Amino acid sequence: MLLLYIIFIVYILAVNFYAVILLKSQKDEYSDDESKMNSGDGKLILTAILGGAISIYISMFIMRYRLKNLLLMILMPVIGVLNVYLCIVAFRSGFTFFVA
Repeated sequence: MLLLYIIFIVYILAVNFYAVILLKSQKDEYSDDESKMNSGDGKLILTAILGGAISIYISMFIMRYRLKNLLLMILMPVIGVLNVYLCIVAFRSGFTFFVA
């Protein structure tokens, strides 16, 4: 059971790290070519659904990037609350929903 908790924590940390790196690379790419502003919304939303919404939302403010994108500014906190809720449910249940 402890191994399952460790794997889940490492997964969440890896997704959050990837989310920050993805946002940073999009910002660097946008500074080179301004026509690619909305080219990575799908990647950001998918990464947020997989567990990186909070780190994307915080990184947007730290890097001051995409703050005028209304879709991301509304969707990231909503997905972040859902991520936190699902993590709490998973830890409280002891991951018993994985056992057949």
